[in-house]
Parts: sequence; structure tokens; C-alpha cells
Amino acid sequence: MRLTRRPLLVTVLFCALAVLAARPADGDGSHAPGHGSFSVSAEVARLYEEAAKATERYETGREEAERQRDLAQRLEERLDRERQEAAGLREDLGRIASSQYRDGGGLPLTAQMLLADDPEQLMRGQRVVQQAEVTLDQALGRSERAEARIARDEAKAAEAWRKLEKRNEELAALRRDIEQKLETARWKLQGEADASVTAGSCRGAVRLDQPPARYTTSWVAPVETYELSASYGSGGARWANRHTGQDFAVPIGTPVRAVGSGKVVKVSCGGAFGIEIVVEHAGGYHTQYAHLAAVAVDQGEPVSPGQWIGQSGTSGNSTGPHLHFEVRVTPETGSSVDPVPWLARRGVTL
Repeated sequence: MRLTRRPLLVTVLFCALAVLAARPADGDGSHAPGHGSFSVSAEVARLYEEAAKATERYETGREEAERQRDLAQRLEERLDRERQEAAGLREDLGRIASSQYRDGGGLPLTAQMLLADDPEQLMRGQRVVQQAEVTLDQALGRSERAEARIARDEAKAAEAWRKLEKRNEELAALRRDIEQKLETARWKLQGEADASVTAGSCRGAVRLDQPPARYTTSWVAPVETYELSASYGSGGARWANRHTGQDFAVPIGTPVRAVGSGKVVKVSCGGAFGIEIVVEHAGGYHTQYAHLAAVAVDQGEPVSPGQWIGQSGTSGNSTGPHLHFEVRVTPETGSSVDPVPWLARRGVTL
């Protein structure tokens, strides 16, 4: 299994633009095919946009909180250095005072001068001690001022951190609420897909607002962000024989892309594959996109690399949301080839 990930913000922003932005096919009336999914798709798109904005604010707050944390740590480190320096100076003063007491025997300075063999030498020693005391007092004053200043800065940083944490908690709660609503909307969209499969009749294309053309290659992966699941040729109780394609584990509503230029030759909404699209490419190859929740193209339409042609889902014989992708030498089942090396030969590594 190979995993391809994007950062959270990029993924959510992509999805915000991706999900059925909501207009029915030209000429459709209020009861025409595809109209039922219009409001659901619009709701999904709106929720994705709200999730994107909330996530962006959340990440911005997180970054600011990290900067505040770094500031507090730097202030604490500086305070520790100042304290260590002050402690060293105190030790020096203690040694000087102890030495002075031993040399002077605890006598007053006047008595020491009268009894000293060399009063001038004694005075020089006293001046050294006094200078050391002045130096230490100055250093202690600087340290105390630094400690007070740093303590104030630490208090400010801590308060800023508390406010940011509260804000992030609020944003996280907002994002959870949006995600819950989004999940409900996704399954409503899937419910409409299941109804179409049961009826064996497609509702019609619900058009996507396409992303700006940004592909410099002729071939792309069928979804942008994914986790590979069941591979070509694998066995299991879900298939009568061997697995005929490559599965991409993605949430319901994920935009599905045409892997290359071609023409839609089949749009079907019944059977084991549920809602599916088959595209014919140059050279006689065909690609299939199955278990969809909705389609965004009609049969006979041309498609280009990276064009959004539908939404992933879990329609048909599916155990969970994913895209089933096949490469075939004919439009029909039973002519599939392994899609992973097929795409690799065209410059797409999954």
C-alpha cells in the first residue's frame, strides 16, 4: 500500500473547490434528472468552503501560538543565564569575604591597620574587596532588573498563549461541527446515488466548476490525494474472480479526474459497479471510473487530462467509499490490464 498525502490545509482547500459547485445541466427543469443532487452538492461545496476557512484560521493561530511558545522559551533561557551569572558573582563575593575574614581575623579595619606589618598592603586589599563589592552590586542590580523585565515578558507571553489556545479550541470545535455536517451531506448525496443505482437510471450530469488548467503532462492520476487499497489481480470474497482494477480509498464526494484526453463512451448507473464512467483514449485504451456518487459528464462528451468528471462514492457492490479505476483494451468488462504500470509508462507514478 502506498500513501500519497498533502498538508491538511492544501487538502481542504482543494476539496473546497472540488465538490459539485452546483448547477444543473442546461435546459433542466426543477424536476429534471440531476436536479435532486443540486442542493446537496451546493451544501457540500459550502461546507467544504467553511471547513477550508476554519482550517486556515486554525493553522494561522497554531503558527502564532508556536511563535509565542518559542518566545517564552527564549526568555526563560535568558533568565536562567542571568541567574547563573548572578550565582557565580555571589560565590566570588563569598570567597573574597571569607578570605578577608581569615586574613583580618575578624578585627575592625582600624585594628587591622595598627597590627598589620604593611598597612599600605592592607589598604590595597581593602580597596580590591570594595571594588569587588561594587562590581557585584552592579551585576546584581542588572540581574534583578533583567529578572523583572523577563518576568513581565513571560507573563505577557503566557497570557497570549492562553488566548491563542482558547481561540484554537474554538476553531477546532467549529471545524468538528462543519465536518459532521459535511459527513451528513456526503451520505445524503450517496443516498441519491444509491437510489439511481436501484432504479438503474442516471440522474444526469451535475456540472463541476473546473479548476484552472495547471497540468503540464498528458496523463494524471484519477484522484489527487488518496490511499491505494485493493490492487489489480488481488483475490477476495468481493469478486467472482480476481480484482480487475486499482482501488483508491477516498471520501465520498472526492473529485474524480479523467486521466488523459478522450471521449466519454459510457455512463451507467446500475450493476455491480454502481455509477460508472468509461472514457476512450487514443490507441484504443479505455479507462473506467466506478462506484461513483455522481457524474459531471454525459456520454459522448470529450474530456481533457485532469478534468473533473464526477465524484467518488460507494455505489454498487462496494464495501466503503473509494474509486475503482480500470484500464481496458475494450469498453467492456473482462479486458482489463494492470493500471499501475500502464500509468507508469505514461509518467504517472502511484
